[in-house]
Amino acid sequence: RSSGKMGYAVAIAARDAGAEVTLVSAPSELPTPAGVTRIDVETAAQMHAAVLSACETADALIMAAAVADFRPETTSSQKIKKETATLTLPLARTADILKDVAARFPQLVKIGFAAESERLLSHARAKLDGKKLDVIVANDITAAGSGFGVDTNQVTLLHRDGRVDALPLLSKAEVAEHIIAVVRDLLGEKRHTD
Repeated sequence: RSSGKMGYAVAIAARDAGAEVTLVSAPSELPTPAGVTRIDVETAAQMHAAVLSACETADALIMAAAVADFRPETTSSQKIKKETATLTLPLARTADILKDVAARFPQLVKIGFAAESERLLSHARAKLDGKKLDVIVANDITAAGSGFGVDTNQVTLLHRDGRVDALPLLSKAEVAEHIIAVVRDLLGEKRHTD
């Protein structure tokens, strides 16, 4: 279960760098950072809608959320009793938020996260390419002190141009500052080419 700590750290770092920040947040006990607009969502579908709406006026999207890839195909309006002999829960894919953002907003700087438990770099590279991102933050969630619910993270930033920046174990705030520096550079490059 994701704590939201990385996403909130990114929101704070972006705010501190002078950005106007919209934080789309799943349920979290973390307080809303001062000066940040927070939109609360509970489902992947709600997050999809909120992110697409926020991207209408954004320059960059940093998608740190660990959104479920599947949801129950149907829901029950009543409690399902234990007496049911067997229970099969068919699953349906959730919308791919980053892929949809890339298709609708090609001009945005897009940074995603790849929370992986195996083949970290190859899985992250596939997401970077498949979702048409500028950078992906590869995060080995099995590594000590990295991943969900902790205050530190050890990540590798894979850039579209092939560069790879492996960061040591840092606080999530320090990781966020690195990410915001990358966003600043990418926005500068886009302004020079436009």
